[in-house]
Amino acid sequence: MAMTPEKKVKQKVTKQLKEIGAYYFYPMTGGYGKSGVPDIIGCYEGKFFGFECKAGSNKPTPLQEKNLTDIDVAGGIAAVINEDNADTIKTILDAEKNQLEFDFPIQYE
Repeated sequence: MAMTPEKKVKQKVTKQLKEIGAYYFYPMTGGYGKSGVPDIIGCYEGKFFGFECKAGSNKPTPLQEKNLTDIDVAGGIAAVINEDNADTIKTILDAEKNQLEFDFPIQYE
């Protein structure tokens, strides 16, 4: 089976995420999840991110754009990744705004 151009973009992204030690996953909607969620969701150095992967001249749908905006408004990093910026994931994550920082330890139970 031939690899789609979007699949190639996703592979470039996940390769870099693995290299920098980011936590990430591909959310599955399948009738149970939320539609329009970005292709790759994760966390890197305390920063939540959502990446919508596209190839060629493809653009996010209005629902995908809304979800990316919601992530941005909530303080996360939201980006559309394509062939032009697929090799700059660490730069994107490092350059984006700092998220909420706590000056006390967070307790996990």
